Amino acid sequence: MAPRMLLARHGQTAWSLSGKHTGRTDVPLLEEGRRGAKLLGERLHRPPYDGMPDVEVRASPLARARETCELAGFGERAQPWDTLMEWHYGAYEGLTPAEIQAGRPGWLIWRDGVPEGESLAEVTARADEVVTWARSADRDVLVFAHGHILRSIGARWLGLPLGFAARIRLSPTSLSVLGWAYGEPAVESWNDLGHLAG
Repeated sequence: MAPRMLLARHGQTAWSLSGKHTGRTDVPLLEEGRRGAKLLGERLHRPPYDGMPDVEVRASPLARARETCELAGFGERAQPWDTLMEWHYGAYEGLTPAEIQAGRPGWLIWRDGVPEGESLAEVTARADEVVTWARSADRDVLVFAHGHILRSIGARWLGLPLGFAARIRLSPTSLSVLGWAYGEPAVESWNDLGHLAG
């Protein structure tokens, strides 16, 4: 059976709630984010996942992703991996899209990138590294990371340019599954928030 990749975005933070670009700044989870992480863990420990005893787990080392992983019950099994860190936003760290567009009308990160941070090519290379790793053996993998890098991984899993990620939004504490259909990379589910209903 071909391996699948499960993507868990970290729980809500004050910066994600306000729409600020949160790259390498270590912003803690809000109580809402901690609650969501626990509910995500409960879901992953019920059928059909049943705790995923054979899954390989990796997490961004940033606190919001690491804590989400721990609260979901996978902390002891997770290997930290810098490749899963969020986009380095450079001069745009901590700014909202509206604040950026006030000085740069029409700006779109997926097309225009960021000054003093990671380039589109660098983010693509990191996403490709994750995809290559996920497909390297016959076992599912579970990653805990961040909105933009996970969207980038989704686009590259499908073999599409990074810009496609602009069309696949991802909410805090969401669960997505990348798999296969007729031998081709496919999205099994995306931005699933069903567990947050309790």
